[in-house]
Amino acid sequence: MKNLYVFPILVFLTMGLSNFIFSQEESEEVVEISTVEALLALVKEGKTQEQAINNKRENQFLTDKNKQASILAAEKRELARQEKIADTLEAEYKKNEEILRVKEEAYKKELGSLVELFGHLQSSAGEAAVQFSGSLTGAEYGQERVDFLNSLTGKMSETTELPTIREIEGLWYELQREMVASGQVVSFKTNVIDVDGETSECNVTRVGLFNAVCDGKYLEYATSKGQYAFLPRQPAGRFTKTASKVGEANAGDQVKFGVDPTGPTGGSLLANLIQTPSLMERAQQGREVGYAIIAVGIIAVLFAFYKLYSLYIIGTAVRKQTQMEAADSANPLGRVLKVGKDNFDKDIDTLELKLAEAIMAERPAIDSGIGFIKIISVIAPLAGLLGTVTGMIVTFQMITLYGTGDPKLMAGGISQALVTTVLGLLVAIPTSLLHSFTQSSARGIISVLEEQSTGILAERAESK
Repeated sequence: MKNLYVFPILVFLTMGLSNFIFSQEESEEVVEISTVEALLALVKEGKTQEQAINNKRENQFLTDKNKQASILAAEKRELARQEKIADTLEAEYKKNEEILRVKEEAYKKELGSLVELFGHLQSSAGEAAVQFSGSLTGAEYGQERVDFLNSLTGKMSETTELPTIREIEGLWYELQREMVASGQVVSFKTNVIDVDGETSECNVTRVGLFNAVCDGKYLEYATSKGQYAFLPRQPAGRFTKTASKVGEANAGDQVKFGVDPTGPTGGSLLANLIQTPSLMERAQQGREVGYAIIAVGIIAVLFAFYKLYSLYIIGTAVRKQTQMEAADSANPLGRVLKVGKDNFDKDIDTLELKLAEAIMAERPAIDSGIGFIKIISVIAPLAGLLGTVTGMIVTFQMITLYGTGDPKLMAGGISQALVTTVLGLLVAIPTSLLHSFTQSSARGIISVLEEQSTGILAERAESK
């Protein structure tokens, strides 16, 4: 029975001392407990150590508490001091605000009507700075004038300092200099940026505030770099020719020049000229169908002129034959006359058939190729219509993919549709005219042959 009471006690004591046993270092060996007396001794020892640790912690806590209380008291004193300083500064701020209000009223009173004048002066300086920053004279006069005008505008906007007479005169001087430059044609050397991004020195000719040219090419003013730059695309040749004349002209010479008066840096007219596609670019917009129409049209026109030339040679020979007594086999009329002469003694019906046969033998050489010209004149508009249909298909595909928000996406298909139609008409119109000319020339030659054969028949009928 005694052991029954000892076992629960051992379990309780063991659970209560678990924290102490597991708090020991790993290197320490666990003491084996074999008796109740040993367990009580172990519990007593652990209780003593734990009490010492708790006392140490309590003392440390009390020390930290006193320290934190001291810090808190110091911070409270500092807070009170700062609040006192803040109250002092706030009072001083209000006092300074009142002084500033009084000073501003006195300042405005002293200025009087000059307030409106300085307002106009400020707006004029700001507008001039914006205008000068993109002016063609920027590369000639430099960026300093823009910086001066910006500083003047900022100075007048602060209302704490008045502009000096020298600064006001500086604004007037810059405006006057820009006005004079608008009516001048001057040449000077400066660095110019080419289309490859490289910079080289060039003799620039500036025509007022409208255009600047160098080496027969138009320039633009690159505001970000403060330099002139060649346009990425030049206008048509007739304008670049005038630019070359201006660059080569001497003082006092009068030359024609294509100037753009719509803007100080080259306005809308020059921009439209640059954006206008050339003849070659318009032809390229037709793509494959356009290339085919152009190729066929060139072939047809060349063949038509060749045919007209050959018919002219034949017609000239036929006309000469009409004035000759002897038949020349080198021309169609001569060969028909020879047939008539060889069969003149036969009956009229036979002679008529022989002459008709001779004329029919000459027809293929005279009429050859005329049908080809006619076919091209008919096919060319149809090919243009084909290009129109394919171009609209491309346009509808772009609309399906990207919508109608950006017209530039549809421009390619629309250009193909319109350009091919124009190319087809451009081929059809001249080929139709050439076909009419060649056909009339051929008919004229055959008419002469028939007329001469009829004359031979009439002469044979009269000889009976």
